[in-house]
Amino acid sequence: MSPGAPAGARTRPTFGVDIGGTKVLGVALDADGSLLAEARVATPHVATGAGPAGRVVGSEVAHAVAEVVGRLHAMLPPSAGGTPAPVGVGVPGMLDHEGVLRYAPNLLSASGADMSGLLEGLLPATPVVIENDANCAVVAEHAFGAARGFDDVVMATLGTGIGGGILLGGSLVGGGHGFAGEIGHMVVDPAGPPCPCGSRGCWERYASGGGLGRLALEAALAGHLVEVVELAGGDPEAVRGEHVTRAALEGDPGARAVLEELGWWVALGLSNLAAVVDPELFVLGGGLAEAGDLLVLPTRRAYATLVEGGDRRPPVGIVVAELGERAGAVGAALRARRALA
Repeated sequence: MSPGAPAGARTRPTFGVDIGGTKVLGVALDADGSLLAEARVATPHVATGAGPAGRVVGSEVAHAVAEVVGRLHAMLPPSAGGTPAPVGVGVPGMLDHEGVLRYAPNLLSASGADMSGLLEGLLPATPVVIENDANCAVVAEHAFGAARGFDDVVMATLGTGIGGGILLGGSLVGGGHGFAGEIGHMVVDPAGPPCPCGSRGCWERYASGGGLGRLALEAALAGHLVEVVELAGGDPEAVRGEHVTRAALEGDPGARAVLEELGWWVALGLSNLAAVVDPELFVLGGGLAEAGDLLVLPTRRAYATLVEGGDRRPPVGIVVAELGERAGAVGAALRARRALA
């Protein structure tokens, strides 16, 4: 994927929109995958039970998607014959085959939303394909990024929570109801901290950005992260994952020890997935992947000790995603293009 030539010289684009915890990001791709335009708005959140009388669940998020699509249209010349560009939309959580977001623990204001129906009303005459956001990300990495050349891949997006996308034999695994890939909610400690999903000790409570923040807070309160606390303004309670990553990049041993522990938790989840799926490759995406080798190297070391038959099975790569924050949007565009071809 690369910046494209002038849009007027190209065929009708495909739009992809990724709904994240903080932003709704959209891209326009040409037929060869070149990036033609990009737009974003803040993700709207509504507290449970809030909003006007008669509020339709998920309507705020759907309007944000429509706004991003409108911005992308405004950046490009009118399409030939006025035909709307196909739109792919990546959403977080348990999306069923009918386009209903049955449950979204990290986007509760849209949990239960009929995303298909909402977007059909807001984008009339527009072909729309809706998919889980992490599924979109693995499709993008398979086409243009770190998973090129591999057909059995698990992608774990380590962000606010953990999303997952699984390719087997080059095909996306959706499951009987569309919910496959909710890997962040594997329980790794039944007595662990509460999860927004209602369970306890889910993998994402330990191996996500929130998990890093929890590990960092515990270490800071124990007096082990002096430099990290300084970056947080001197208040241990204000320590966040980004402070740990920054200090680790600057060589702070305490911060690196926290990332070492985080890598163990990431590897624990990956080893469980390997026992079930047996992939050729794991791809780590999301904000935590920006730590690069500071996270990947301890994850690889721990994985080798945790996975069944680690010294007897063929090696499995654990690599960082290449497409960054655009992966979900790019994959959504690809899903729309392929579904509507």
